Amino acid sequence: MSHSLRVIFAGTPEFAAAALAAIHRAGFAVPLVLTQPDRPAGRGMKLQASPVKRYAQEHGLALAQPTSLRRTGKYPQEAAAAIEQLRATPHDVMVVAAYGLILPQEVLDVPRFGCINIHASLLPRWRGAAPIHRAIEAGDAQTGITLMRMDAGLDTGAMISELRTPIFADDTTATLHERLAEDGAKLIVDALIELERTGKLASTPQPADGVTYAEKIAKHEAALDWRRPAEALARQVRAFDPFPGGTGTLEDGSTVKIWAATAASASDSNKAPGTITEVSSDGVLVACGEGVLRLTQLQKPGGKRLPVREFLAGSPLVAGQRFELPGAE
Repeated sequence: MSHSLRVIFAGTPEFAAAALAAIHRAGFAVPLVLTQPDRPAGRGMKLQASPVKRYAQEHGLALAQPTSLRRTGKYPQEAAAAIEQLRATPHDVMVVAAYGLILPQEVLDVPRFGCINIHASLLPRWRGAAPIHRAIEAGDAQTGITLMRMDAGLDTGAMISELRTPIFADDTTATLHERLAEDGAKLIVDALIELERTGKLASTPQPADGVTYAEKIAKHEAALDWRRPAEALARQVRAFDPFPGGTGTLEDGSTVKIWAATAASASDSNKAPGTITEVSSDGVLVACGEGVLRLTQLQKPGGKRLPVREFLAGSPLVAGQRFELPGAE
C-alpha cells in the first residue's frame, strides 16, 4: 500500500531504526533521513554507521548527517546547509526518535504538520536522555511510548497518544528497549495513517505534575554501592544491561562485571556491606545495606559474560572476600 504523506525521519540508534523500518514498510515516502555523524565504536574504535544510517543505505533512502542543526552553535555552516536541505526537500511531517541533536524552533517550523517525537516513557515522567534505564532503576511498575508534538523544550510538547507496557521483574534495558521499539513503531504508523486521513492529530498538553528527568547514564554509575539495599542494586544491574553493566572491585583491585543479580533476604545480615557471605553454583551472595544480593552472571575483564557456575571455575571467589565501597577511601 502506498501513502501520499511524505515523512522526513530523524533518529540514530536501534530504537529509531525500528520506527523508520515500520514507516517505510507501511508505504510512506521517506524523502530524507537525518542521523548522527558516524561515531568511533568497538575495540578498534573504527567509525561506525548508526542503525538508522544502515537502514537508509540498504533501502536507498537519501541521507544527511549534520553535526548540528543550530545556526548559533559550533557548526553554523553545517547547520545552515542542513536546514537548507530540509527546506528544499518536499515533505509533510517530520518524525524524530532518539536523534540526539537539538532541533531549534526554526527546524520545528519547517514541516507543514510539524515534528512528532517518539519518546520511550509515559510523559511527563522521564523526560530526557535515558528513560528506559531510569524507569527500571527506579522500580516503576510500568512505562510505555508517548508520541508528542515537538516544541523547543526538552520533551515538553503536547501528547498525541501513548501505549503502556508493564515492567517485568526480569526486564533489562535490553529486553524493555526491544518491546518499546516495537510499540513505538506501531504507534507512529497508526498516527501517520490518522494524520493522512484527517489532516490533523489531536494532542493534549502534558500534566504539570509528575515531571522527572532521565539523566544520561554515566560510566561511573556502574560501580555498585553495596551500602544500598539489595533490591535497589538488583534493579540497577537490570537497568545497566547492556550498558554500562554493574561493576564490583575486590580488595585486591581486580574488577568483576555483574550482569545478573537478584535480591535475597539475609539470614545473617550482620556482615559489612560488600562482604561475600556465601559462594555456590547457585550464586555469589554479597551483603548489602539491606538484604543480600545474589550474583548469577559475571564477567572478568577481557572475558565473556558467564553463568556463575562457569565463572567460578575460572575465577574462584570465596566467602569473606570483600568488594570495595565506591567513594570510600
